[in-house]
Amino acid sequence: MQPPTGQPPPGQRWHTREDSGIRLDVALRWWHDDKPVEHPKIIELFNTSLVLDDEGRYQLRIGKDWCYVQVEEAAYEVRTVDVTEDERVSVRLSDRTAEALEPATLRLGTDGVFRCRVKGARALARFSRDAQYQLGELLEEGQDGRLFLRAGQRRLAISLDAPPA
Repeated sequence: MQPPTGQPPPGQRWHTREDSGIRLDVALRWWHDDKPVEHPKIIELFNTSLVLDDEGRYQLRIGKDWCYVQVEEAAYEVRTVDVTEDERVSVRLSDRTAEALEPATLRLGTDGVFRCRVKGARALARFSRDAQYQLGELLEEGQDGRLFLRAGQRRLAISLDAPPA
């Protein structure tokens, strides 16, 4: 066995906190060194451990360990859309948190999938198929052609014109 030379073996690389080799693609699939992460418990761990730091970079934080990860578009998946007792629209996310939907941030992507801003409008979330259906059940078109989000007795005007930022 040869002693380490400070370089990784051919075809491999050292993983660091800055260069973990972990990424979340546009379809919200996890990858490590360009290989899909397929184990459901690892996917769930990654989803619930993803945080946005003060500089706007995404990290996986697991216990005392952490690393930066590349997020290609949306960082979170909207899994469920609910109307709360106080007539607000709430979204439950892939990190197991829930928060009020900010209707002004709701956008329809060119791929036909809704997105919205979450985490204090700092992060983008992409709707799952089920959540998109649930959201669709709350949408109404007014007589003037404008769209509204119905939450109990409330109707919130929405505009889908601008792309998600």
